[in-house]
Amino acid sequence: MSETKYTAADYKSGQPRWCPGCGDHAFLNSFHKALAELGVPPHEIAVISGIGCSSRLPYYMNTYGMHTIHGRAAAIATGAKVANPNLTIWQISGDGDGLAIGGNHFIHAIRRNVDINIILLNNRIYGLTKGQYSPTSARGFVSKSSPYGTVEDPFRPADLCFGARGRFFARCAAVDGGPSVEVLKAAARHKGTSVVEVLQNCVIFNDGTHNAVAKKEDRERNAIYLEHGKPILFGPNKEFGLMQEGFGLKVVKLGENGITEKDILVHDAHCEDHTLQLKLALMEGPDFPIALGVIRDVDAPTYDEAVEAQIEEVSAKKKYHTFAELLETNDTWEIK
Repeated sequence: MSETKYTAADYKSGQPRWCPGCGDHAFLNSFHKALAELGVPPHEIAVISGIGCSSRLPYYMNTYGMHTIHGRAAAIATGAKVANPNLTIWQISGDGDGLAIGGNHFIHAIRRNVDINIILLNNRIYGLTKGQYSPTSARGFVSKSSPYGTVEDPFRPADLCFGARGRFFARCAAVDGGPSVEVLKAAARHKGTSVVEVLQNCVIFNDGTHNAVAKKEDRERNAIYLEHGKPILFGPNKEFGLMQEGFGLKVVKLGENGITEKDILVHDAHCEDHTLQLKLALMEGPDFPIALGVIRDVDAPTYDEAVEAQIEEVSAKKKYHTFAELLETNDTWEIK
């Protein structure tokens, strides 16, 4: 960590070219602030993206960056981290880029636990190609590629992350600046693959898709801000909470039927068993609030560290440690 004090302006580059009102603007501001508070020098950061509206983000960062090919950001981010472990890697993907053509790379980066941060900007639509349904679009969603409504069930990013044995999963709303900054900082501090789902609006092709958390008053009613070790409460006055009921969860109101804060479920983001964490991550309205914040944060060995350790171990057993040393030996062959 550098002793230099950075500001958000130190990470800015150029004028963002997104539609006015696009949720990417709000997220970018939070991203700049989070990096400044983390204090990582810009030259030690690489922002890597695929293709899509959100994938233009590396252009607006005063860091190293790569705008790569469709769906392949995770593969390139993995290579960059293994080649230069000192870099802080941020992968930027949309729900189309990351979960359709890039879905296989997404789950295997998580499975390997590469020390990268994957930001999934989820607006439930293909925006850059002008409004086709995406892997996260709701069943029945009408779009240019589904004029009578899609007949497919959507992916839920949390399902994919947890199913791939993910160690870190968090969620934030793009327009919710303060909590977004804290989530991004937590993701950066986690060793291993961090997945952050950003609920982001597309004002042109899917406006209002995340209305439940679009405004502060809506978030108070419809969302829970999870904090490790604290009771899971929500509502304008924290009058509602979550309790376990059998193998599921239920919403209760404090004061009714003798329920007190002591009865409320306490969030444990560090529990190895992800059963309750996944239940929280999959909650949705109207029956349940949407979980925001750090949902899972568990330590595990990282892929890049394991690769480096293996190279050192094998190299130590060899007579020649580099290709150059091998070429400089006396044993040579002439092919005629």
